[in-house]
Amino acid sequence: MADSIAVEIQGNGEPIVMVHGLGGTSNVWGPQADVLSRYFRVIRPDLPGSGRSRASGPLTIDGLADTVLQVMDENGATSAHLVGHSMGTVVCQHVAVKRPEAIRSLALAGPLAAPPEPARANIRARAAKARSEGMAGIADAIVQGGTSAATKASRPEAAAFIRELLMRQDAEDYALSCEALAHAQPAPIESLRIPAIFITGSEDAISPAPSVRALANRLQGSQMVVLDRCGHWTTLERPSEVTQTLLNFYFGLR
Repeated sequence: MADSIAVEIQGNGEPIVMVHGLGGTSNVWGPQADVLSRYFRVIRPDLPGSGRSRASGPLTIDGLADTVLQVMDENGATSAHLVGHSMGTVVCQHVAVKRPEAIRSLALAGPLAAPPEPARANIRARAAKARSEGMAGIADAIVQGGTSAATKASRPEAAAFIRELLMRQDAEDYALSCEALAHAQPAPIESLRIPAIFITGSEDAISPAPSVRALANRLQGSQMVVLDRCGHWTTLERPSEVTQTLLNFYFGLR
């Protein structure tokens, strides 16, 4: 694997690979990783174009999925639980379809199959804004629109951390990540036969509960959890609830 891909590894046991979303890094999963690593080996990459992993050219969902598989191969995760947030859920679905025999389960937070058509133009416009104006305005807009009223009112530290995640992204790499998401196509997950859980927030405008239910219905036997007073940044807005949901899910598989 290229040296430019940053990977965090904690704990021992069955591998769990955690994939962040657009504007995120491996630290999106920090609250969950600290607990899950007591029972599992937690592997958290920064995808190319995010955080400490720079992009070397245009990005695609297919290429990001290949990167996740490469991270798994190079860290001995021949069979792993796969966890994703936001755009990372799209990547995870493509990973599972590419190599279903290697995926023990799917846990998707703030999930989507692909952006709806009206959103694609907005995502491309965001890429252009990153290139022309930098990340500050984008960070403010995402905190405002992507978190719940309760988070903004009572969890200012979570809102500030989400803003910092966005602010620290390289503007060109973020733009390339936006373009990858804007071109994303749904993965044919109907063919999968693995345990799955879908997690969303009651105030998630990007992954609203009806859309998540429709996605979950495509995967036979899947579970769905809606977190109250939570927006799109589930792992940071409701960290304890997401952690407990994942623990219950994994321990229920044993």
